Amino acid sequence: MKSAAELQTLLRQIDHKSYPAYKDTRGQYQFQQYVLSIDHVQGDPFAAPSKVSLIVPGRVAGFDKGCYGEKHRRIAFQDYLLRRVAAKIKEYSFKAKGSGKSGLMGISQPGQEILERSACTVNPADGQITIRMEIGFPANGRTINAGELVKILFDFLPVCVKQTLLAAACPKEGLEKVLHLADDQLYIRQQLKERELVAFVADGAILPRKSGVSSQPMKDAVAFASPQEMAVTLQLPHKGTLRGMGIRKGVTLIVGGGYHGKSTLLEALEKGVYDHIAGDGREYVLTDDSAMKLRAEDGRSIQQADISMFIRNLPGGKDTSHFYTEDASGSTSQAAATVEAVEMGAKAFLIDEDTSATNFMIRDELMQRVVSRDMEPIIPFIDRVRELYEKYGISTVLVAGSCGSYFHKADCILQMNKYRPVEITALAKKEAEQFPYTLGDAPAAKEPDFHRVIKADQAFAKDDRIKMKTMGLDGFSINRENVDMRYVEQLVDSEQLTALSHMIRHMKCRVFDGRKTMQQAVEALYEEVAKNGFAAFCPGRESLPGNLAMPRRQELYAALNRCRELVRI
Repeated sequence: MKSAAELQTLLRQIDHKSYPAYKDTRGQYQFQQYVLSIDHVQGDPFAAPSKVSLIVPGRVAGFDKGCYGEKHRRIAFQDYLLRRVAAKIKEYSFKAKGSGKSGLMGISQPGQEILERSACTVNPADGQITIRMEIGFPANGRTINAGELVKILFDFLPVCVKQTLLAAACPKEGLEKVLHLADDQLYIRQQLKERELVAFVADGAILPRKSGVSSQPMKDAVAFASPQEMAVTLQLPHKGTLRGMGIRKGVTLIVGGGYHGKSTLLEALEKGVYDHIAGDGREYVLTDDSAMKLRAEDGRSIQQADISMFIRNLPGGKDTSHFYTEDASGSTSQAAATVEAVEMGAKAFLIDEDTSATNFMIRDELMQRVVSRDMEPIIPFIDRVRELYEKYGISTVLVAGSCGSYFHKADCILQMNKYRPVEITALAKKEAEQFPYTLGDAPAAKEPDFHRVIKADQAFAKDDRIKMKTMGLDGFSINRENVDMRYVEQLVDSEQLTALSHMIRHMKCRVFDGRKTMQQAVEALYEEVAKNGFAAFCPGRESLPGNLAMPRRQELYAALNRCRELVRI
């Protein structure tokens, strides 16, 4: 390792030289309070910025182990530090001048959710903090402007470290609130299991968002208030008494008129698989972290999935226990998504009637009289919703605006009235008696076959030439194959998709051996993630990318199931 003084000398030597001379700066340099690691140097001032890391030893940072010793606290602590660093860096970005991206200082920008990110990691053993960011090395044209880079590396960065990454500079009260919220959120998740709840929505929660393109809370929105019949009171470790609505395991129906908040509640439950920052309005809205949002997805591919639970007796005798298509219909895609969610271990399904295939959700009595069950290949979800809970332990929360037959299947019926929930189970059941459900359920389905073995691919024996690109929340590409993720609605950050592309690349190169099933391969990877974090799927690298956010295993399953050529079964 070289000294900071040696870096200054090197920068003076290459000043005014051609831009590629910046490559000589790669390496690690010891500064007073941290190590600066220049991991990758851009090829010219108009290319993607250079990648650098700041490594602060735990003894220098000075934070108590209580901040990072437990996983839930460590993730919240990392998120807290990252937000502080991001705010400070923003003050200095582009203050150093030059051509192209000269002077840019960038780092991951967290949203409302608290995610584990590679941009800021804390070693749980010794508290070492690593910040990964990007800097546009300054130039005039394509000539090095070392004086401007000296400003960044020797003036700006030391101030950032001193004011954001040292315990002495962190407001004790603010940090304590972050850690206490993490404790309370973990406690609520534990209570979901103990009290057999699918989700908890606190009184006073603000569920509506500012707009369709903003995850910020809406101003002057109606605060959530639990109906008395569904009220649950918790004693949180730090906040104390908290009352809210508990959605119990089973089949829950959310009904109500248009624009009264049905989908808004469901969207909050979808995002409740993640913890949220204080002030989001949904920080005490928590859902079983395995819950999966299901919907129709016309045109997606399906690879050897056993959808016989919902679709059988296809014309021509096509096998639905090992179903394959490159262009699924709405009903077939939703059937596949449901079975895949069972495969991935989801314990709750979240469904909105508006984004579902009508013929997958229900067939009314008149239609079944005209087109008999024997002539219809689709067994609608209404015929399986009780079976999914009673046999597989999978609960369903369904938003319905027009499908009253589900009243007969529901354990709990909740009406949204001007964004206020009202429990109407008894009333709805009584009214439903006048419209008896006489069709009966389909015969019980055999347990789906999840023995889907992914073929090995020798073309991916080496991963150094594999090209990857992330397209926001729409999807990603690996070696020019696009993986469409637009309808995997619980992904909240493009960095999760970047991580998914790294995961699949790693699995193609090192995990898929032609013997492991998809379940075994995913579980093997997440066992490594539990031990090594992001390094589990970015092995052998001198430095981790700074633009990764950890996805759930459910989203990895979803990505694998949407690969057309990358993953062959």
